[in-house]
Amino acid sequence: MPGKNLTREEAAERAALLSVESYDVSLDLTTSEKTFRSRSTVTFSCTTPGASSFIDFIADSVESIELNGESLDPAEHFDGVRVSLPSLAEHNTLTVDGTAVYMNTGEGLHRFVDPVDDEVYLYSQFEVPDSRRMFAVFEQPDLKATFAFTVTGPAHWQIVSCSPTPEPTPAGDGVATWAFTPTGRISSYVTAIVAGPYDVVRDTVTTRGGEVPLGIYCRKSLTPHLDADNIFDATKRGFAFFEKEFDQDYPFEKYDQIFTPEYNMGAMENVGCVTINEVYVFRAKVPEALVERRALTILHELAHMWFGNLVTMRWWNDLWLNESFAEWASTTCQAEATQWETAWTTFSAAEKSWAYRQDQLSSTHPIVAPIRDLDDVEVNFDGITYAKGASVLKQMVAYVGREPFVAGLRAYFAKHAWSNTTLDDLLVELEATSGRDLRAWSKLWLETAGVNTLRPVIGVDDRGGITSAVIEQTHAPDFPTLRPHRLAVGLYSLEGDHLVRTDRIELDVDGERTEVTELVGRQQPDLILVNDDDLAYAKIRLDERSLATVLAHPRAFTDSLPRALVLASAWDMTRDAEMSASDLVDLLLASLPGEQDSTLLRTLLGQLATATLSYSDPAKRPALRDRVVRALAELARSAEAGSDAQLQLVTAHANLLAPGDDTAWVAGLLDGTEQLEGLAVDTDMRWTLLTALVAAGAAPADQVDAELARDNTATGRERSARAKASAPTAEAKQAAWDSAVVGTDLPNSVVEATALGFGRAVDPALLAPFVGTYLASLRGAWDARTHAIGEVIVTGFYPGSLATRELLEQTQAWLDANEDAPAGLRRLVSENRDATERSLAAQARDAQGSAFSA
Repeated sequence: MPGKNLTREEAAERAALLSVESYDVSLDLTTSEKTFRSRSTVTFSCTTPGASSFIDFIADSVESIELNGESLDPAEHFDGVRVSLPSLAEHNTLTVDGTAVYMNTGEGLHRFVDPVDDEVYLYSQFEVPDSRRMFAVFEQPDLKATFAFTVTGPAHWQIVSCSPTPEPTPAGDGVATWAFTPTGRISSYVTAIVAGPYDVVRDTVTTRGGEVPLGIYCRKSLTPHLDADNIFDATKRGFAFFEKEFDQDYPFEKYDQIFTPEYNMGAMENVGCVTINEVYVFRAKVPEALVERRALTILHELAHMWFGNLVTMRWWNDLWLNESFAEWASTTCQAEATQWETAWTTFSAAEKSWAYRQDQLSSTHPIVAPIRDLDDVEVNFDGITYAKGASVLKQMVAYVGREPFVAGLRAYFAKHAWSNTTLDDLLVELEATSGRDLRAWSKLWLETAGVNTLRPVIGVDDRGGITSAVIEQTHAPDFPTLRPHRLAVGLYSLEGDHLVRTDRIELDVDGERTEVTELVGRQQPDLILVNDDDLAYAKIRLDERSLATVLAHPRAFTDSLPRALVLASAWDMTRDAEMSASDLVDLLLASLPGEQDSTLLRTLLGQLATATLSYSDPAKRPALRDRVVRALAELARSAEAGSDAQLQLVTAHANLLAPGDDTAWVAGLLDGTEQLEGLAVDTDMRWTLLTALVAAGAAPADQVDAELARDNTATGRERSARAKASAPTAEAKQAAWDSAVVGTDLPNSVVEATALGFGRAVDPALLAPFVGTYLASLRGAWDARTHAIGEVIVTGFYPGSLATRELLEQTQAWLDANEDAPAGLRRLVSENRDATERSLAAQARDAQGSAFSA
């Protein structure tokens, strides 16, 4: 039998053969610290009696297999990944009893021991193919069934699953058993078990179908930091918005949200049992951007109760039917039903920029992706599936109209509740409600890859009158698709110190050239903004006068969205080697003072760091970095006391410190000899400041150990690993490599933190020796580790901060020599190569000097 990598053809054959009715899963979580007992009884039918199939189960061992009352020999029928099922009957009952393994990788059933109190916490994470690590299951989304879990564990634990938690029954000394009622028909990847002495806060929400119980859970050591009221408020607003928008009752019995440790992603939409990264339990002051992001995450996972859980894609090529829609729906809800009315600015600054980056990699793919097997989908949770898909949905809303779009969604839910769908099922409903033929639109937007660029070409006479106005559309060389765009063109004029929109023209742009006749005959405004209001998905450029206006008046916009759009245009120009990194740095530094939008500020600071450290001419870089470091310190000192900007600017300054820098101010903030009014030097800020000192060679390793003793928590453990790996010595980088790449004992979160520290190196000599070691280790690490850990190693330990010609050539040589490597591995390595190639092009452009100097 094949290994773990289920193919689309295998899944289709199995779905045609089998129909699954129910699972009865018993778990005993008291057997040992490394393994647990898992017993699955599955009832299913077979369309071709006498045929053979298989069920998935990744386990340490299988003790017994019983199919229709007959025993099957595990030695013959279990290979560690699958259980073969011969001679099936029309109606079948299968019981698989085995020993499964707790994970420390954030996959399957993850086991965590809290260093604060030594309590054990468990949670499951099954997307994409990891329910099979907990119980025997037909692991594919279109074989829906009911699931009844029975769990035995310590009596003082909370046990949470998709159904309401029952009263436990005693099962021995200090042990109890919880028997959950069956779920509705759902896919296995959205089932869940969470177990441990979690604290809980309870509430209810009034829905169209009545009162629904709510719960928020976290580890006991985090309870003092849990702001449950804020989380409940966002949740209740989401319930009201989605039930009304979708005209569909909340489909499940209760809704719990559990903040879990060592989590690989933001959250997971398990039915009524959402698990969320506990970074969103704020134990210290955080930027407002993170608070807003938490609300978006809460709404995103709630939207999945309809998109994904009630109606589920048939195969993973339609993953976007889950993620893109949840992304669009949650941002719409946040903008219209919460205090974050500028949510679409956040979307433009954060999500859309992620989509544009992803869409310009050699690994880009259509939104409806060609998913051949599980390996393909595991690397496909990317900026295309999430952010580009949501951007295109926003474009579709503009194209067909909001009311017809929502009407189509309502019909889609009503027709396909509890079943599986494809893209075609959705288009049928949207075409019926909008009256538009969406097939050609779908092929251009959903079934092709790449991003277009829109550029205004303005002709002006000697009196400043516009004589011609055209929007030119171009495509990437390898993706020759021109698309239709429904967008707005904004006209802005300077009034004092402010850029004020004086007119807005909405039009359809299609083909290579679209004339904007409404502009002809007008006086040329100070700025023309193509894609004002950010309706379309495309990179934009500014005409010469508009760009000059932005450079001269970077803080002139009164609204955050147009400011985000023009700054994004400058960022795109720099990434495309059309603007020098030094010019972008000047623009960004001039744009930072007074910025109130937390996510936009966070985005700009990230771009500033990348432009300085990766896109600048290496010959100019030391002086440029020194200027940026000093400017950030001054901006932090002058920011409003206690403000979000102050917090972010101090953090950005600290994150750029390197050997040779003046570290006295940061050291003083850490030890208390320096004060910055309003700055909370709390637990997380202490780690930020200390890591900066370590990276600058101004703090020894024993100071990190002392800080860990002060903060002996899971987060402290991660921050300690990151700090030590940040030290600017060959010994520290080697130790980081050995612990995370060579060693296999570290949990996923510590591996990731170590990678972040490893990559912090201004001196190229620190990472240059690892290029050959990294490339030589790739295939072994990928084969030996789980997907989550393998991905961190491949992306996190790539010495990309070198960004040298030698690194590019050696990376390409590995790709040339390893054409037979797993597709997921090759994709990640090629993306590393692409980033290096882009950095080199930007460096070459920066070496040419400014295009705007006198």
